[in-house]
Amino acid sequence: MPNVADFAAFLERFAPARLAEEWDNVGLLVGRSNHIIARAMTCLTVTPTTVAEAIRQGVDLIVTHHPLLFTATRRLTDAEPAGAMLLDLIGAGTSVYSPHTAFDSARQGINQRLAEGLGLRGISPLVPGDDGLGTGRWGWLAEEITLERLADRVKQFLAIDTIGRVGPTDLGVRTVAVGCGAAGSLLADARRAGCDAMLLGETSFHTCLEAEATGMGLLLAGHFASERFAVEALADVLAKEFPDTEVWASRDDRDPVCWE
Repeated sequence: MPNVADFAAFLERFAPARLAEEWDNVGLLVGRSNHIIARAMTCLTVTPTTVAEAIRQGVDLIVTHHPLLFTATRRLTDAEPAGAMLLDLIGAGTSVYSPHTAFDSARQGINQRLAEGLGLRGISPLVPGDDGLGTGRWGWLAEEITLERLADRVKQFLAIDTIGRVGPTDLGVRTVAVGCGAAGSLLADARRAGCDAMLLGETSFHTCLEAEATGMGLLLAGHFASERFAVEALADVLAKEFPDTEVWASRDDRDPVCWE
């Protein structure tokens, strides 16, 4: 049976820590390297709900996209939600690994999967890094379509019913940038690449105003929707790599935002 070190080594190859943003906290966050992994679960975020699922199902390792330990921690008590969850996981012997922005930028990471899901061609990083990888992605469509049709394509790929839009429905779109999660900081990079529109999870009101002022279309799928699909795909990747371990994507992972 594989152990924590085996999973950590594979995840480091799959989403190398060097791809993570400087401010991020990726890798093995909780756990002993020699702990055997019979059951593993992926999730977007460690929450009381996903912690309860993991403990109830006897999970040995949680691979969470968003890190639970994000900033320096001086105390580990149950006075705060993060501390309470960590104490529960440690008490249950559950390890925690987070690839976060390394997974965003990996060769088969979230942004690559988003770009491929939209049918983009010539996919390249918005902010190039080592080995032809980097932050965000952009590419072009086989033919120009309207922003409305692109929105429909996004909704179909992500299996969502609603999406935010900045820009007219009839805006012509040929080149498209993508950035999962809160990717508004990539807007300037998308403009420099000459993109007509950008798909992202969420961004600030002022970034929306900036996009509108420069004539670039924006599609806002929601932070959860822009990343959760890839967490499900990661569970399949891990299940294939470690056939002796039962792996699944959390069944109780939920978007905290209700979309009406």
